[in-house]
Amino acid sequence: MSKQAYIVNTGIITAIGNDANACLQSLLHQKTGVGKAEYLQTHWSNELPVAEVKMSNADLAALTGASDKWPRTALLSAIAVKEAWQPFADAAKNKRVGFFSANTVGGMDLTEAVYKQFKADSESVDFDNIRNHECGAVTQLVAKHFGFNDFVTTISTACSSSANSIMMAAQMISNGMLDIAIAGGADSLSRFTLNGFNTLMILDKQPCQPFDNNRRGLNLGEGAGYVLLMSEKAMKECDVNPLAIVSGYANANDAYHQTASSPDGIGNKLAMGNALKKAGLKTSDISYINLHGTGTANNDSSEGKAIEALFEGKVPYASSTKAYTGHTLGAAGGVEAVFSTLAIKHGVVFPNMRWQTQMEDVGFKPATELIQGVEINHVLSNSFGFGGNCSSLVFSKG
Repeated sequence: MSKQAYIVNTGIITAIGNDANACLQSLLHQKTGVGKAEYLQTHWSNELPVAEVKMSNADLAALTGASDKWPRTALLSAIAVKEAWQPFADAAKNKRVGFFSANTVGGMDLTEAVYKQFKADSESVDFDNIRNHECGAVTQLVAKHFGFNDFVTTISTACSSSANSIMMAAQMISNGMLDIAIAGGADSLSRFTLNGFNTLMILDKQPCQPFDNNRRGLNLGEGAGYVLLMSEKAMKECDVNPLAIVSGYANANDAYHQTASSPDGIGNKLAMGNALKKAGLKTSDISYINLHGTGTANNDSSEGKAIEALFEGKVPYASSTKAYTGHTLGAAGGVEAVFSTLAIKHGVVFPNMRWQTQMEDVGFKPATELIQGVEINHVLSNSFGFGGNCSSLVFSKG
């Protein structure tokens, strides 16, 4: 018999804060993390703003006790996992614990550091420095560091990666396969990613403006976000109350284009609609939509049209938080799962920063002012990625 997966804790690090409370304060005070790159060594540092965690790899390693030789993605992951997991590590002994971690960059930052040397003289390269290049290697480093070994997996489905890791974790808990799961993801900035998105001509040379008619593109960001899930039995045995429930989830693919959503948001609508069905909810039950909202012309238009069609014009509070954190790619679903949980816990809708002009092809306006003291019972959180990977999650009050 299927059971609920309860969120009992969260862990996060982004450009706006090194833990959940710091991120919450930045969201409440509309403090952005978008600015000039300091640690990412790139030709574009003066032209392309990013949302960078302002710590070196050595600084990040010091927060977790991990090696500063780890890829930056693994270090970010470990910090967020530590926040979510550490308070329950002792209570969770003798329970089946799963680790579901997403990323898209892997250890690219360390590979880039030796690329020129490799081209000049491949035999001179110390390959120990790039042994953790693969996405799965990042997950394994963190899993070993915290002693997760009951079930460990890596998901890499572009920008929906973390959402899919949470979805899979919730399914396994609901079906009695695990007692506890840490689910989400991480990604660091890299030159490869920045250059790739720049080649696609979807990066904004200014701080991004999601869901604004004059939006120009996205800002890349880095970070990690995880939720700690428990079954009802494990939650009672650990003597903890839930923050929220992963009540609905769905994945869909419109197979329209390698990097673009279908103009009418077919896959987006299907993912959202099926997530609501899974949760047993009507559109009128949703209190707040955490928009995928990257700031690109195609994404915001297709997502907006899909929302209008599904909600039949009666759109609840909605906003994108990517103007704060940048688009953290494989971490985005995990980061925004944490933000969704904070919205439920504190009764708040985070403002869609830098919105100025109504979109011509989408009729609703995102929330542009901080809204506090409201009852947030159900949050719909969207993560729509390249390759048509569309995922939606529903978080409900516990």
